[in-house]
Amino acid sequence: MRRVVRGFSQEIESDDADSVSDPVNSVTHMRCYAAALRRELNESNRRYATENRLSHELSYGQMPSIVYPPDEDNRHGNFISESYNAICADPSWSRRLNKVHTTARTSLPKMDRRWRELDCATSSDALLMNIFCYPELAANRGVLALLGVDDGVRAIFGYKPRIPLKTGKFDRTEVDMKLGDLLVEAKLTEADFQKCAFSCMERYRDFREVFDEDLLPSSSGLLLSCQLLRNVLAAYGEGRSFCVFCDHRRPDLIEAWYDIIRAVRPMELRCRLNLLTWQELAAVLPIALRRFLADKYGIGQCLEPH
Repeated sequence: MRRVVRGFSQEIESDDADSVSDPVNSVTHMRCYAAALRRELNESNRRYATENRLSHELSYGQMPSIVYPPDEDNRHGNFISESYNAICADPSWSRRLNKVHTTARTSLPKMDRRWRELDCATSSDALLMNIFCYPELAANRGVLALLGVDDGVRAIFGYKPRIPLKTGKFDRTEVDMKLGDLLVEAKLTEADFQKCAFSCMERYRDFREVFDEDLLPSSSGLLLSCQLLRNVLAAYGEGRSFCVFCDHRRPDLIEAWYDIIRAVRPMELRCRLNLLTWQELAAVLPIALRRFLADKYGIGQCLEPH
């Protein structure tokens, strides 16, 4: 039997409808791809910071990363200035800048202020906000068409959907962004989509209705990509669409996402689950933003204006 699962630009085929990639090998591949992209981003950010005379440091530990402190001129090296100014002017957006860097005490140089998560060059949240806080992006026809959202919708970061539990209560696990009726999970150098015990997902009211458990990827008795499972349940419960944003240099994450889509039972829900790479998105962005993404992240090299 031949099976095709479609996203915005990806098509994955398998000769066996019940086939799932080897989860042990997938975990190993994720770590390799994540480390390689982190090294590439550190190098591009080192060049970017040096060329633009931006203050920056390199964190310690096994997975070092370039980090940027905000400067005295109301600039932040991790953000394009237009987006950073828009973030600072919007209280709901600027609160996102205060997310604490969880390993700052052990992996980052000491300084007068506390390091924040969005100071990190490899932060997928910072990349997401660089793009969707950019002025007039909500009216960009290319972006609207690519995402299937209405003109003028405003990005909500750190959206907490209501995911029904069997107890009648709700889980409010955070989703990176809500844009109209679209929920978005953004990834860059994250190692994976998290793991959890089967019992954790069985707490959700719609789990068995939405997923074919026999097709869900697992390893050592743990479910893989449980973050995506919650995201899909959020989209199902609220009647929304859901899209994963990731880098085309992370085929491991793309494969993991399609492994989850294969296990979704309702066909109507499958049609609302999509994938978009940062490279595809960059192709329809304003020229200045595209140049910033190319210089700092190595995302998108074609700079002709649209």
